[in-house]
Amino acid sequence: MVLSEIDRHLLERCLERKPRAWEDFVDRFLGLVIHVINHTARSRSFRMTPELRDDLCSEVFLALLKDDFAVLRRFRGQCSLASYLCVVARRVVVKAILQRITGSTVQETTAVPAPKGLMTWPEEERISNREEAEKLLGLLEGNEATVVRMFHLEGRSYQEISEATGIPANSIGPILSRARTKLRRMTTA
Repeated sequence: MVLSEIDRHLLERCLERKPRAWEDFVDRFLGLVIHVINHTARSRSFRMTPELRDDLCSEVFLALLKDDFAVLRRFRGQCSLASYLCVVARRVVVKAILQRITGSTVQETTAVPAPKGLMTWPEEERISNREEAEKLLGLLEGNEATVVRMFHLEGRSYQEISEATGIPANSIGPILSRARTKLRRMTTA
């Protein structure tokens, strides 16, 4: 699906800072952002409170406002605006949840790729704390350990990991997610 005329016009109004444009944008996409927050938290077995949901929602919209709408300016219209915002919101929420779980910071990626066709697993934020990554590696074996090492310590992309290991690129995200889930279970047990 490509960018609808309604969304294109709304996006232009926001980027041109027209009166009420941002309020209209928030009204249009607030439900979507809340859905992404709830789904992301549920998929990571993270308990969500109404206060935390509000905080995460604010973080998503602040990320969109940051640097004069830089994230929105990077949008190229190759998919629907809703699909693009799902990717952006998920990245912000994953980063915030990981910070709350691990207490460490994660690096932001420099660009948000627009999904083409079906949604793919976007690359998750990297753990910047090398000690945290080493701890995670000590609890893993086999493909999981290899993928975590290559992604977090070597800074390789999903595609590079796929080429080096023979694991499909769209399986890298789920492997990283499962590895983090194992770490959470082992550190809270």
